[in-house]
Amino acid sequence: MKYIIFQDFSVQPVPFLFPAKVAHVDMRDQLPYSKVISAGYVRLDNGKFTCSGGDADLGISSRKEDAEIITRFFQ
Repeated sequence: MKYIIFQDFSVQPVPFLFPAKVAHVDMRDQLPYSKVISAGYVRLDNGKFTCSGGDADLGISSRKEDAEIITRFFQ
């Protein structure tokens, strides 16, 4: 799957996960948040999220803390 983490209106990170066949830039255009914090690919391995990669069109990549941010939204 792919993901984008946006900064919401209260300056908090909000992750969006979506199918790999959807382009990051297309998903970005559909969401109301103005600031993209990070983007890339997310996997669930042995109960833990791992994030990697990025998107050249958005000019942004994954960060070390992204997996933790995504995990918090599932708790």
